Amino acid sequence: MKGLFKSKPKTPVDIVRQTRDLLIFVDRSASEVRETKRDEKMMELSKLLRELKVILYGNSEAEPVSEACAQLTQEFFREDTLRLLIKCLPKLNLEARKDATQVVANLQRQQVQSRLIACDYLEANFDLMDILISGYENFDIALHYGAMLRECIRHQAVARYVLESQHMKKFFDFIQLPNFDIAADAAATFKELCTRHKSTVAEFLSKNYDWFFAEYNSKLLESPNYITRRQAIKLLGDMLLDRSNSAVMTKYVSSKDNLRILMNLLRESSKSIQIEAFHVFKLFAANQNKPPDIVSILIANRSKLLRLFADFKLDKEDEQFEADKAQVVREIASLESRG
Repeated sequence: MKGLFKSKPKTPVDIVRQTRDLLIFVDRSASEVRETKRDEKMMELSKLLRELKVILYGNSEAEPVSEACAQLTQEFFREDTLRLLIKCLPKLNLEARKDATQVVANLQRQQVQSRLIACDYLEANFDLMDILISGYENFDIALHYGAMLRECIRHQAVARYVLESQHMKKFFDFIQLPNFDIAADAAATFKELCTRHKSTVAEFLSKNYDWFFAEYNSKLLESPNYITRRQAIKLLGDMLLDRSNSAVMTKYVSSKDNLRILMNLLRESSKSIQIEAFHVFKLFAANQNKPPDIVSILIANRSKLLRLFADFKLDKEDEQFEADKAQVVREIASLESRG
């Protein structure tokens, strides 16, 4: 007889609805809710988040089923489950936070009838990015919110919102936070924002050139922190060498202040910083329309630069690097004062 009353297996839609109901409870539950009841609900919520993760990722016994993933995704974005999950994340235990982060990451890539419906939802709820970015100020949730944020900015419209917001300025401080893991996470997000969507980045850099590079130079390239300087000079090279940023690159290599910073980085004791700085410095040397003040600085420092490049070698043979170096040496050696 017992078998007759077995409960029907829960569908993906049921699991999302139950998750949403529990998140509403967690969001509203104040001190008047008995602790035992709240703990019970939290355990239930953790279990549901694990179930959502298994549907989306599969497990050792089964691959994910696309129809189940589509149903789950549709229901998740039909109402404000994502908002509730982000809002309640600080109240969840560590395992549930990890599962929630993986669920949110996967949902950004799920297509329903050939549409990324996560993107449509986020475009109508850009303020969720404000919440995720503010997570860098909270030690407990910074890494979870940071991982979610990087997945959300896979969508070009979302990345554009963040780039054009006041939040971009905050990243220059987040990257210098004393907590290494959080600073590294913020740096990873910043790199994504500055490189993933080429046309959007080019537009952003052109419109915000002055303040962006003033901050970039003073807070990152001239940071007292070695890791910050190393990451910043590498990222600068990636940005300036990208064809879509050619107008920005031309402007950057026409500034004597930028040249001075690069020459200081070339003199660093760290080989990796020197090499990354060289990849940017060669753009100054290769510029066929050097302003007179750039020419003057290069001529004044010519003998020092040529001595530096004479001893400048990579650990491994690299033909391209040697060719670039030879070209830079030729450019500097042949400079003439335009007096």
